[in-house]
Amino acid sequence: MVDWIGLVVPFAYLSILVGSLATFSSLYRKRKAAKATSLEPWFPQHLQRDIYLTLLHLEPEPAPGKEKAPPVPESVLKAALLRRAVEDIHRILQVRNSKQALSSLLQRGSVGDDLWQRFSRAEKEAEEEIRDVVNEANAFVPGWGQTIFQSANEMAANSQLRKRAEEIQAQAEAEKAWWNERRAGIRTEFMKELGEEELPHKKPTASGERGSDEDAVLVEAVAAGSTPAGGKGGAAAKKRKGKK
Repeated sequence: MVDWIGLVVPFAYLSILVGSLATFSSLYRKRKAAKATSLEPWFPQHLQRDIYLTLLHLEPEPAPGKEKAPPVPESVLKAALLRRAVEDIHRILQVRNSKQALSSLLQRGSVGDDLWQRFSRAEKEAEEEIRDVVNEANAFVPGWGQTIFQSANEMAANSQLRKRAEEIQAQAEAEKAWWNERRAGIRTEFMKELGEEELPHKKPTASGERGSDEDAVLVEAVAAGSTPAGGKGGAAAKKRKGKK
């Protein structure tokens, strides 16, 4: 005979255990989802996407005397979609550059799980954004979705080069003023060193001039001494001729 009373207790225990686990799992998922939605987004608002969607669903008001207003030109929509792809390129590059460093910091315990959840959600949003842009591009022109990000990458590179050139141009005046000041300081130091080197060379020159003056005086004195002797010799010679 089966002991139903003895079987009821284990079944009741299992049902209570399973029910408690299910309740805990449900509450944990809801709390985790609520916490994920309350986290601050990794990227700011996607303005280019909002502009494109606004233009795509824009319904212009008809002009007076006309039943229907002309729609937004397709070229404007393509340009807006291309600008949206350029912004997506910037976000993808930022995600790829930050993923490895952030994962290493998470393994070391330097950052919390909240930051990693924000990053993971931003990565998923970037992937969904890429698929959405590709689908929109193929809706305009079949096959354009395969090349739109290549064009967007070239535009992003040109924008970075232009931005860098503007920064260099803005710093040119400050660097020019610094270089002029530096050059004036170097010139002043060089002139000081040159003046200090010329002073020792001038002193021997002055003593040499004094020596030359003294030599000239001595020469004149010798010449003056030899001249009277010559005069006496000449007079003696005249006397001898007179005697003869």
